[in-house]
Amino acid sequence: MSQTFFQREESEFDEEVVKIYRCATVVKGGRRFSFAVLVVVGDRNGRVGVGYGKAPEVPSAMDKARKLAHKCLTPIRLVGGTLPHRTWGRFGASKVIMIPASEGTGVIAGGSVRPVLELAGVRDVLTKSYGSNSPKNLVRAAFEALANLHDRDEIGRLRGVTLAR
Repeated sequence: MSQTFFQREESEFDEEVVKIYRCATVVKGGRRFSFAVLVVVGDRNGRVGVGYGKAPEVPSAMDKARKLAHKCLTPIRLVGGTLPHRTWGRFGASKVIMIPASEGTGVIAGGSVRPVLELAGVRDVLTKSYGSNSPKNLVRAAFEALANLHDRDEIGRLRGVTLAR
């Protein structure tokens, strides 16, 4: 029964493979290869997750990554098609800054950050990445930046004040 529920839940989410890594271990008989896959999953409506799976074959690594991405789905607070405020995220040696943009700007982001934003449902944003350009670090930094977003009501509640419009 849980198997059918998981398959039904998967269908409502889009997924994108960001990168497939191949690793070789040298053994007595030659090289033994293993694979790792970085996957982003989202519903394009405010929920996004990132997964990283490793296995001897690519399909099983993709399944692992997809399951991990579904486990870590996080709701993202959006205002229209953009972010409520400027935000940044850091993971490892990578740092990603995201700036809200006016309608019609589009997603201006590099190849690794773009899937995270598009699958989260962000339509207008400017981004800049600093430091390492490793896809693993950039995707996780972008995910952290989106998870750090707060809306006006939440900020007012946290500070104990009412914010003027």
